[in-house]
This record gives sequence, structure tokens and C-alpha cells, in this order.
Amino acid sequence: MTINFSKSILGFSLATLIMGCGATNMVSTPIENIDTIPLKISELSEQEKKTWGHADLVTDTIPGMSVDKAYEEIIRNKKGKTVIVAVVDSGMDLKHEDLDDVLWVNTGERPGNGKDDDNNGYIDDIHGYNFLGESYDEQLEFARILRLKIGGPDLQAKAKTKLDGEYQEALGNKQRYEQIFQAVKNSDEAIKKHLNKSTYTKKDVVAIKTEDETLKQSVGILMQMFNYGDSIPDVMEELQDGIKHFTDQVNHNLNKDFNGRVVVGDNPYNINDRGYGNGNPQNRAEDESHGTHVAGIIAAERNNGKGVNGVANNVQLMSVRAVPNGDEYDKDIALAIRYAVDNGAKIINASFGKSFSPKVDWVYDAIKYAAQNDVLIVHAAGNDGADLDNPSNPNYPNDQIGNGPEMADNMITVGALNPEYGSEMVASFSNYGKSNVDIFAPGGKIYSTMPNNEYDFNGGTSMAAPAVAGIAALIRSRYPKLKAGQVKNIILESGLPVKTAVILGGDNEKSGKLEEISTSGKIANAYNALIMAEGVSKGKINL
Repeated sequence: MTINFSKSILGFSLATLIMGCGATNMVSTPIENIDTIPLKISELSEQEKKTWGHADLVTDTIPGMSVDKAYEEIIRNKKGKTVIVAVVDSGMDLKHEDLDDVLWVNTGERPGNGKDDDNNGYIDDIHGYNFLGESYDEQLEFARILRLKIGGPDLQAKAKTKLDGEYQEALGNKQRYEQIFQAVKNSDEAIKKHLNKSTYTKKDVVAIKTEDETLKQSVGILMQMFNYGDSIPDVMEELQDGIKHFTDQVNHNLNKDFNGRVVVGDNPYNINDRGYGNGNPQNRAEDESHGTHVAGIIAAERNNGKGVNGVANNVQLMSVRAVPNGDEYDKDIALAIRYAVDNGAKIINASFGKSFSPKVDWVYDAIKYAAQNDVLIVHAAGNDGADLDNPSNPNYPNDQIGNGPEMADNMITVGALNPEYGSEMVASFSNYGKSNVDIFAPGGKIYSTMPNNEYDFNGGTSMAAPAVAGIAALIRSRYPKLKAGQVKNIILESGLPVKTAVILGGDNEKSGKLEEISTSGKIANAYNALIMAEGVSKGKINL
């Protein structure tokens, strides 16, 4: 879809604090001084589209995190300490060419012998653990609440209202996508026949002159579709993805009678029923790609001539498979966090979330456990385009009850940015909230690793969180004595403060400044974060 972004750069200013780090200063040039209009995504080269999250706002006029600048001017060839980052997600492609050399290896475990060699409570956990067993498709939590009759009448009623509404919406969307796909398919075939070509361009379609009403209709349909993709095959693929998504929702996520957990064999609402799952956190299906994409954003092997560069080097990725194709279970998340902490992770990426959490106390206890053990958790804000400070829009897990005080100072919640600076810089899908969202980072149209040595673009706050987890890893690698709470505050305070108003939730009638929709009012910046970390580590900056 073609989106018009504001070219205005008025009202934007960066941090006025300038702290030295050798000959390096924090980015502080007011954006008003940029002598070129910020670029639109349509103006970016293919390479820039693939790497925009690493760009520098001042130099490139792209709201990236200044990752390339950080490597060129600060990190260079300096070695740091290896940091273990746990990816609590859908599982990873452990054989991927851009991930296989950055995997965490549990040296205390002997692979494939069916024994718990290191006595950590988990068998054959060489690269992490799989809390889902062989399950994949799952219900959303409110559907499980109804199926299992969890909670009292109020919770049941709330869950039923949610399920009824979302089921009808998903069913309607599935039918609409199917109808549109069929219309596009028929039009595609008609145009190919008319042109006597197996492939064609938008220019070819525009050039068609005909009095045939059916052919005119086909031309009109395809011209509309060119607004959503560069080619009709691309559009048809996107429509098919949509059909699959809504079919999954109808058949599994929103099907009150579906039980995806039966193959696992545990009671997911009994925290003491353990010993389930297995030591293989590999993704189970090709379209179970979420965890692989997230992992590449954090730490895909840098400068190996393949695919993409992760934000961080000196990282070992621990795969913890705990997020199914549906809502995660509180038990799995709580145990996954504890597993990561107990096995050496210093950062946990949590690109998941849900609106109902009947056993949330288990997760809260795990977050506190991570804080006690100096482990930072980076969490995605969610993709509903909603204000999380509104009590009607809960998003779990979080580190506070409602808009109250944080229960632990070790969790960062991240919203998503688009590649273009301007009024639509915050992605339309991104949640926000002065109290509940800490900072924003690149999350729209991010290019990263996919299963089977593939690469592709995905968008979501799920992509923004690992970008920040990568910054955290850079800091913890080079300044290992800094505590999780210090790393969190460095990332928030060193970001670039955006003063211009941004559209919220894709609603042109609703807008706000970042300082009104996030705790920091800033966008994450790796370059500044490393400079501030240097100052904090030497006692020159007090947070």
C-alpha cells in the first residue's frame, strides 16, 4: 500500500547532553539541521530496505539505531565478553547458515544420550529447551478459559465476549480474503490470456484498451492490487498468507473445542507438573518461522557474506521453544524464563504477548527471579495499535499491574517504528502507552533469517524487541559489570527524543508525541547507548 509520509522535520531535537568517549560524542545534532528531506521507503535501495534498522537518522535520514555507526566509530575490532541471549519464542532453525555458529552450547550435557548429564533438570538440552514438545497449533487464552471453565463468572463472561467478537471477525476476514483472491486469480488469468504473456507488468495493464466490460473489470481489479504489491504474484502470495492466517484462527486459535496441548501430556495449569517437553528447540514447521526471524535480528553472524548482520556480536543464542501458533501458556513462559536464568542467559528476548493471563503470578515471580539474578528481559509491546495504559487493553507479560509501579527494574517494553521519519514513523500496528511502553525501535518491514537458510521481511513489535535486545547485548558484552537495571536505563536515556507528533494506531484523527506515548519518549540508539555505558561504567554519568 502506498502511504504518504510527512516531510516536515520541524519540532525534532536530539539530546543536548554531549558526553565524550575518547574522540566520540553522542549524536546531538538537531534534526532541524539536516539538509536533506528524510527518505521514504520507496526511495530506498534494496540494500537500504534490508538494513534500514542499522542506519543513522542524522546521516541517512532513516530512523534506525545507528548500529553501523557504532561498529565503525566505537566498537571497531574491540573484543568483548560473550553474552548469552535467550530467545523465548517458537523455536529456531538451529541449522541456519547465519545462526549455526552463534548458538549457545550446553557443554555440561552430552547430546542424544537421554540423560540429564548436568543435573539442571532438563534432558539433552544442548542448545536450549522445548517446552511445547511436538505441539504447534494452539488456542488463544480466552478460548482455553472457556473450554476449561477457568475462573469465575466474570472472567468467563469477559472471555466469551472476546471470543464471540474475534471469531466472527476472523471468519469474515477469511471469507473476504478468499473472495478477493479468487477475483484477483480470475483477473490475472484473463490478462495473461489477453496479452498472450505468462508474466506482465503494471505498465502492460495500464496500456490495455478494450471495450470488453469483463476485461475492463479485470484491469480495474489488478490496478487496485498494484497498490498493495509490486507484482500480482506478490499480492496473491500475500492474500494466500492472509487466508492461511485467518483459517488457522478459525480452526485452532478461536476454536473453543480445539486442544493443542494433548500431545504434550502435562497439565499446563499445574506449575508443579514438570518433566515435560524435550531438549530439541528446533522449529517444527517451515511456517514456524517467528523465532528464527527474531534470532537473526539479535545476532545473525556478522560479515560472513550471507544474509544479514545481527545487531550484536559476541553473542550465543539460547533457543527456548515456548510460544506456539496461538497464545503461550503462563506455565511455559514462567519456566522458560527460569530455565534461561539458571543456564546463564543475561538477556531474554520475549517477542510474544496476550490479553488474558490466568496464572500471571507465575510469570511475575519469574520476572522477579530474573531481576534477582541480574537478567534483563526485553518484551514486545504488541500489535493491536492500542494504548496499553487503558485498562481495557491489557498485554501480558508486563512488569507492573495496570499503571502502577514496576515490580522489577529489569524489563524493557518496546514499540515499533517504520523506516520513514515523519508523522507515521510509529508503525500503525504498534501498541503504545506512557506507562507501559518504554521505547521505540525499528519493527516495520525488517529483513532477517527464516527457516531453511532463507531470508525475508517481517513486521511487528516482535521485530522491535530483538533490536533492543541486540543493543543490550552490545552493552553487556563490553561493560559486563553494569547491572540489568543500569542497562535498561542507559538504553532509555540514550535514545533520540522525537518531538514531532506521530499518528497512533493508524488513525489519522489520533496523534501524540513520543514523550506522551512512551516512558522515555525516545527511539533506541546503539551508538549513544555505548557512549553512555562508557560514562556510567567510569562513574562519569549517574543514572
